[in-house]
Amino acid sequence: MKTSIIKDAFKVKKTPFPMRRAIGAALSASIPVMIGILLGNFQYGLIAGIGGFAYLYVFNEPYKHRAKKVFFVMLGLAAAMGLGTLTAASPFLFAILLGLIGGVITFVFGALKMKGPAAIFFVIIFAMTSAMEIDPDAALLRAALVFLGGIVAWIVAMIGWFSDPYEPKKKSIYRLYLALSDLLASIGTTAFNERKENTLFSLKDAETTLASGYISWRSTDSFKRLYVLKELGHAIWGDILELESEGKKGVPFEITDYVRRVTQSLGNRNKVKSIPAPTFTNLSSLEEHLVAKVEEANAVIHEPFPNLDQEIHLQKQSIQKQFADAFDKNSVVFLTSVRYAIVLGIAALIAFSFEFDRSYWIPVSCGSVMLGSTIISTFHRSIQRSIGTLVGIFVAIIILSLGPAPIVVALLIGMFHFLTESFMVRNYAFAVTFITPNAILIAESTTQLQDPSYFATARITDVIIGCLIGVLGVLLVGRQSASSRLPHLMSKTIRSQSQLFFKIFSENSAPNDYNRIRNKMRTNLNNLRTVYETALGEIPNNIDSLSLVSPALFSMEQLDYFLDSAAQNGAGTTLSKDEAARFLYIFETMAQSIDQQQLLETFEIPTIPKHTRVHQEIKTLQETLSLFLNQSLK
Repeated sequence: MKTSIIKDAFKVKKTPFPMRRAIGAALSASIPVMIGILLGNFQYGLIAGIGGFAYLYVFNEPYKHRAKKVFFVMLGLAAAMGLGTLTAASPFLFAILLGLIGGVITFVFGALKMKGPAAIFFVIIFAMTSAMEIDPDAALLRAALVFLGGIVAWIVAMIGWFSDPYEPKKKSIYRLYLALSDLLASIGTTAFNERKENTLFSLKDAETTLASGYISWRSTDSFKRLYVLKELGHAIWGDILELESEGKKGVPFEITDYVRRVTQSLGNRNKVKSIPAPTFTNLSSLEEHLVAKVEEANAVIHEPFPNLDQEIHLQKQSIQKQFADAFDKNSVVFLTSVRYAIVLGIAALIAFSFEFDRSYWIPVSCGSVMLGSTIISTFHRSIQRSIGTLVGIFVAIIILSLGPAPIVVALLIGMFHFLTESFMVRNYAFAVTFITPNAILIAESTTQLQDPSYFATARITDVIIGCLIGVLGVLLVGRQSASSRLPHLMSKTIRSQSQLFFKIFSENSAPNDYNRIRNKMRTNLNNLRTVYETALGEIPNNIDSLSLVSPALFSMEQLDYFLDSAAQNGAGTTLSKDEAARFLYIFETMAQSIDQQQLLETFEIPTIPKHTRVHQEIKTLQETLSLFLNQSLK
């Protein structure tokens, strides 16, 4: 087990280098430093360069969402610098605030499900102020400099808007069609189930991306085109699932080739002509329906003025509702945030109480390690950070010993940002090798390095202590809390899906409360997915039992999607009181079986006119839960 953990920590992922992101990070960090040099104040330039960290929170979100996200991040980074400067003279207050900042930012990112490095750069900037000159009067100036540096990052993040304001949305639609073409080609193979899950996640990502960039009072033709492609992608996905459920061992090569060529044209930046459809013969009615949807997608992609009369239905939860849901007693987001705050605060108290040299390295290392979503990933990060920091410190010592000119420091900061972002997607240990000298250059460039050996020993000691505190904190707080909550969340999710089913198909359901029921069910499902992924990383874990949860969880996610689609398109079917009651009884029996850890009963699932996919998924859910409970009882 230990050998496997160490080996996995240095596994290099075969992920493409994100060149554009790496270049953006380099420009965001180095330009403020260069401006400071040109204006004759290198120190101010270094502080402003810290605001460039805001760019590291940029991902493939729509520009509307990105503009707000990066703005609030740079505002938060500036606040962290100001608060740190104000409280650095009081170690106890400083440590408490550091823990609170880490916990609150972790909660915000978790509750809003935002991609990014979460709290770590807020923690680094706040902690770094403890090594600066104690000067509370400089709080506003330092915060303003970080904010100005953040403006550079904001401009770099938004510059792509001028060339193509819809680029992030186009990427999400392209990934959806790429997943669909792979799924279609895998019919009749062992890879189908895995690709089915990947396709569902791509569908959800496309919906989320479009919803976050949607402006109801400004719906352009370009946006409508992407929305229609998303809707057609959903229809194509349904046809593929039906083909597979009929027992097809594959589809004609002409169809898979046509879908792949249409997908490639969607991803081609240079406009190509419409892809001609091949001549199909001896197709089933379902295959003909699939081809018709692909031809429609082809027309939407390439025709100058396609038919875009379809109404747009995109839903997203309000921020207030997302925060309220994250306060649920079973929410891993809330519990993780509390753990992060407590352990980080303890690390800071230890660091400042024993007067370590440059003691902020201890809570920073602790905070970095605890970003691992599971105990195993926390071990990985501790190993990666320790080794990466060791190498990075020696790189920094060599650079500082040479006494580089300010302009060289600015270029090195940009280079290290570039290398960090390039290698972050492949292995954290490699990335830390460049993060460490970068942080040291920012913090130490204006001071003279007197004793390289003492400097190296102090840094390494701080990092090891911080990593140990982080690992111990994760082990002591909630070691197996996730797996113990899985059964409760599974039954809770099934009951909320039962309520949503009743709302959609029953003649007696209360009006105007669909969104409330749907949001409740979606919250339970998200909590379940998070708890499941956390349980996989617990030590020890029952991997055999957890592997049986995965099919049931995926079935719930598919049922969620099909129920939502039924409601969006108008259910078109109303069940009688007896039929609705029978379905409620089936759902409740599944939930009770999980609560009691024994299979109570199985049923023949009644058909639902016009909604065969909902019927099939309820049947699949019962089968996967039966398998899970039967194996668990052995």
